[in-house]
Amino acid sequence: MAAAGAGAAATTVVALSAGSAQAKPALLRGKGANEPVLVLVEDHKAATLRLLVGDQEVVVEDRDLVTRILNAAGGK
Repeated sequence: MAAAGAGAAATTVVALSAGSAQAKPALLRGKGANEPVLVLVEDHKAATLRLLVGDQEVVVEDRDLVTRILNAAGGK
């Protein structure tokens, strides 16, 4: 992936509703990533996450998830 560059990755956009963000997370059978996942938060003020999984890029809009990741990473 690094050699090909992130720009070459296929992109999927996922928008999460407030209700789905509140539900208890559970890994769906056959839906979890089978390889490492890199999470990129380019703008700490935005609600956008980029998940890099193999040669795929998934864009997620979820303000609460961005906040939780930044808090876990020590961001403010």
